Amino acid sequence: REAANWAFLLIVFPTLYGAWQTVTSNNIVRAVLFLVVSLAGTAAMFLMLGAAFVAWTVVLVYIGAVIILFLIGIMITRVPLGTESNLSHAREVKVPAALLSVVLFVVMAWAVWDAFGMNMIQPFNPTNTSDIATVLFTRFVIPFEVVSFVLLAALIEIGRAHV
Repeated sequence: REAANWAFLLIVFPTLYGAWQTVTSNNIVRAVLFLVVSLAGTAAMFLMLGAAFVAWTVVLVYIGAVIILFLIGIMITRVPLGTESNLSHAREVKVPAALLSVVLFVVMAWAVWDAFGMNMIQPFNPTNTSDIATVLFTRFVIPFEVVSFVLLAALIEIGRAHV
């Protein structure tokens, strides 16, 4: 368990740094690349928790697709690639937002503490990806196909709207 704690620390600090730099960066391309670092750290934490399916979904969907779309959108729209000073809000917006963030954190921490207290979380067996696939393609095959057709219809409509 000691090694797992150190591995978690090695993952969480770059993840938090990437998240902070994503929010505070004045360069849009660097912000997207720091988002990749943050999402990769999140995927690594899911792997540590034994949720391989969720981890690889984060890698494929968010890092592999969404980030590429961000970068392509930046390149196509000819966004200025230098630092931009007007990306930040005024001080009268930042202070209430920071206070609201602290209040939300305190409320969530209190809710977790109230629900669990000092109870230790019991160890569990990680979910196998093949078990998820079996359930998804047997019990939930109809809802899965319905969602895929809805997404296909949305893609077709978006394509028709831009032609």
